[in-house]
Amino acid sequence: MQHDISMATVAAALMELRQPLAMYEADLHACVGQRLSAAGLPFTHEAMIAKGCRIDFLVGSVGVEIKKGKPSAATLAAQLQRYAACDAVGGLIVITERSVRLPPAILGKPVRCIPLSQLWGIALP
Repeated sequence: MQHDISMATVAAALMELRQPLAMYEADLHACVGQRLSAAGLPFTHEAMIAKGCRIDFLVGSVGVEIKKGKPSAATLAAQLQRYAACDAVGGLIVITERSVRLPPAILGKPVRCIPLSQLWGIALP
């Protein structure tokens, strides 16, 4: 697997998502997989990055986690900390339906949130 894929490259591909409101998180997974494939980025879906630690997508060393709705920032940060502790992960991108405040880095690894509500061009409550 390539580990030289940058966070910026993965984020740029994901910023092209134009998924309508999804009924299920699996719908978002399918759209992300399609978008990464269309961008020519190799990835592993449901990647095991450590014992008992699975991330939604691993694109090179960039972990991509998908959350439906607006997750709890504290719960999500704790989950991301487990991912950031893994050697296979060099950075994290979180895709949510609505914005959630996350630190810019966890354990020295960059974190970026991409809220789909901003990509839709509409404001959601």
